[in-house]
Order: sequence, then C-alpha cells, then structure tokens
Amino acid sequence: MSIKIEKTENNNELKLEFTIDSKIFEDGIATVFKKNAKYFSVPGFRKGKVPMNIAERHYGVEMFYEDAFNEVVPAIYDKEIKENNLDVVSKPDIDIVQMEKGKELIFTAIVQTKPEVELGKYKGIEIKKVEYKVEDKDVDHELSHMAEKNARVITVEDRAAKEGDIAVIDFEGSVDGVPFEGGKAEKHELELGSHSFIEGFEDQVVGMKLDEEKDINVTFPEEYFSKDLAGKAAVFKVKLHEIKAKELPEMDDEFAKDVSEFDTIAELKADIKKKLEEQNAHKAEHEMEDKAIETVCENAKVEIPSGMIENEIDAMAQDLDNRLAYQGISLDQYLKMMNKTKEAFREEMKPQAEVSVKTRLVLEAVCKDAKIEVTEEELNEKISELAKTYGRPEDELKQNEEFKKYVSSSIESEKTVKFILDNAKKK
Repeated sequence: MSIKIEKTENNNELKLEFTIDSKIFEDGIATVFKKNAKYFSVPGFRKGKVPMNIAERHYGVEMFYEDAFNEVVPAIYDKEIKENNLDVVSKPDIDIVQMEKGKELIFTAIVQTKPEVELGKYKGIEIKKVEYKVEDKDVDHELSHMAEKNARVITVEDRAAKEGDIAVIDFEGSVDGVPFEGGKAEKHELELGSHSFIEGFEDQVVGMKLDEEKDINVTFPEEYFSKDLAGKAAVFKVKLHEIKAKELPEMDDEFAKDVSEFDTIAELKADIKKKLEEQNAHKAEHEMEDKAIETVCENAKVEIPSGMIENEIDAMAQDLDNRLAYQGISLDQYLKMMNKTKEAFREEMKPQAEVSVKTRLVLEAVCKDAKIEVTEEELNEKISELAKTYGRPEDELKQNEEFKKYVSSSIESEKTVKFILDNAKKK
C-alpha cells in the first residue's frame, strides 16, 4: 500500500495517487461475493450455493469491482488522510487508473484542503457603539400584551363588527363561480385586523351585523403558494353568526397581582423595564459583535475552496429540512411549493454559505494568532451545563471525544469574538 501526494495547479488542491496491494482488493471481492451469494443463480447449482469461481465465470468478475472498491477503499482513504495530516475539506474526485483482479488497485483522488488565512487588522478595530434605551412607551407596550393575554372575551349583540373583534363566520370561496379546495369553513373564528386572511377580506367583514350575509371580493396575491389561485380574483360568500370582543383589564394593582408576583403596578412596571434593559443590552452586544466580526473578515484575505462552500450549503439545506419536518413537510415539498429547483435553491444559499465559511476560517485564524486557548475547567464547566440542559449523563458526554472537540471549538469561537470586541474601539 502506498500513496503519492502532489500539488495541482489550483490553490489548496492536491492529487493523491493510491496503490493498494492486489491481495487487499481480492479480499474485497471475496467479501462482496459472500455478502451477495444468496442472490446468485447458475444452472446446476442451488440458489445461494454457487461457488465464487463459477459465479465469476458466469457473471464476469468485473461485476464485483465497484462494490469491492467501495468495500476496501473508504477505510484506507480515511487512514491515509489522517496519517499524512491532510486537512481535506471536500469530497474526493476519484479516477480509477487500474482495477483488475490479480493486479494492484490504483486510483487518484483530487481533494481540496483547508486554506491559509491572511489576517488583516483585528485588534483595535473601530466600531460604532450601540445602545438602546427603554422608554415609557416600551413598558406600556409590554403591559398591553399582558393585558391582551388576560382579556375577557364577551359576546356583542348591539353593534356591527369592528376591528379587534373576533368574528364567527361561515364562508365559501369561488373563482369564476367554481368553488376551490380549502375555501370553505363553518363557524370559523377570525380576529379582524390580524391580517391572517387574504388582504382586504377582514376589512370587508368590518361593519357586518349579526346574521348578515355578504359577498366579499378579494384577489389572491401573485406569490400565493397555490399556483392555481395566485393572482386570481375570488368571491367569498360570508355569513356572520357571532361577534366577540375582548374586554381588557384595568391597569391597576389588582392587575399586577393577577399576572405577576408583584403587589403593585409600579413594581410590575419597574420589573418590565429592568428586563427590557437586559434584553436591549444583549441586543446591542450582539449587534456590536456582528459588526466586529464583519470588519475583521473584511480585513482578512482567504481563497475559499468550492468544496467548503458546497459542504456548508449541504449543512444549511439539512438544517432547513429538519426544521420543515416539524411542520410535516420535506425540503423537496417545500421547493415544489416555492416553485424552485434544487439548483436554484443552492445558488441562492451560496452567498450566505460563503460568508459563514469565511467567518469560521477567520475566527479560527484569529484564535490561533492571538493564542486563545480553552482551559480544562472551561470545557468541563460547559459540558456540565449542556448535560443539565439536555438531561444527559455528564460522564457520558465527557467520554465522547467528538462532542468534547465540538464544545471546545464553540468555546474558542466565543472567546475569540469576545477578544475582538474587548479590543475594539467603540465610538
């Protein structure tokens, strides 16, 4: 077994030539045959009992080559990459040079490696200081949300529906006189002014009286998810059965006692203000961090291999697929609804992927250059925190080397960002 490594004419790209002993390849063929022996059928032999040499003559030994390659190569490839300390960041582009029973298996793999980052200025960068003040109107806004949540719903019979009411309606929609799927409901509760229906629908319910029937004319938006309805004019036959109104509580000490642990409205307001100030401080900190990272990345130079971008897009697509699964749809279904091809979707994600990869590479370079390290105490403290959060045994997580590596990398990134921000000039 041998490997020859040489640089290609492209930056951050290597050509690896692997030569694997013929015996290893033949053992791979034998393994593949054993795994699939039950499927072979040759006249004169019971199915699954065909000798290997007979199967080779009958089917041709070449039929085993691809599976044998996949049987032996991955482990050898991973071992050589690790032993030669190659920081490969792309999937290998394989080219078979020689693959024949009784001869050495020879193939080449073109791979991309992690690029070097040319850092610019990262200490003493200038960023705008961000501050958000909490005003009385912000506290009142939070109080109004609390009042909404604790509002009493009452039935109204002596007036027409108005914005803010909950209208209980029957409706049936049609386009060109033909009812469409999903366009009909009975005793549906619609909050007027919530903009949860097609634009213009709720406005036309406002003013209706109990038991009134009315035709409501609307137009579906051009970007509506159903292509059959997008941009179409529709008519909804609507009947108003009931009007419900929210009766908000008085903003007094009794309200404070009902919705919080405080005895007075003044104490509740003070607590809301304190929490808003904390939220604003975190928001300002994150905005300054983002700006600091953006500035440091702009000051740095790095040629990002295409393989890293593709891997990042893969990860982003997988993350979206996982989130969509909670809504009961797959990524393929989502793309179909959005009328997008996978190629177009990936192209749209490319700029974001490039920013993400460059940010990661630059922060790693700053971490190394500034000699930022993670202590054993910091690592253990973080693992303990995560163990409690996810309800996992702490010892189990500490024995997982991949998990420890991931946590250590996260702490390094956090410390690096803090280092950049602490050393920045805030104006």
